Amino acid sequence: MMNIRLLDVETNQQVPAAIVRASWHDLPLNIEGWNFSWRRLFRTEGTEIYKVSLLEQVVQVQGLLMLSVMNNEMVYMNMIEVAPQNVGVDGRYDNVAGCLIAYGCMRAFEAGKNNYEGYLTFESKTELIELYECKYGAKLAAGQRMFIDPAQSLHLIDKYLDLKL
Repeated sequence: MMNIRLLDVETNQQVPAAIVRASWHDLPLNIEGWNFSWRRLFRTEGTEIYKVSLLEQVVQVQGLLMLSVMNNEMVYMNMIEVAPQNVGVDGRYDNVAGCLIAYGCMRAFEAGKNNYEGYLTFESKTELIELYECKYGAKLAAGQRMFIDPAQSLHLIDKYLDLKL
């Protein structure tokens, strides 16, 4: 379990939360406003899904992250989604995506090998490329393929997880 803090936008207070590996029962249904079918994705071989939930409300998922290790050396962010109640300017909790991305960066140091240690790679939707570049320091590799390098990974870990490597 990785302890984190989310920002309650209504009260402007930090709220204790955690990132833990999700079970099938933790995952929401598409009909609950989520864009992805997380229960179907859960069956994807070679992947791990992590959830963010408040410490006092562990049943309600605030965000989800799917990771895999490609070629036994490169950590890949297959999917990330913030819960519908946290999307946009009317979202309840902020920093959900940042915490999940930082957690992916931490896993990139743990599971990444050789030249890929600390690199988090992913494919971005076209409309999100600028957000990933500006907010999280990701770099465009080719097409829609992006990566976060080790120095930026450390910065995100420090900012969102407050974990010293």
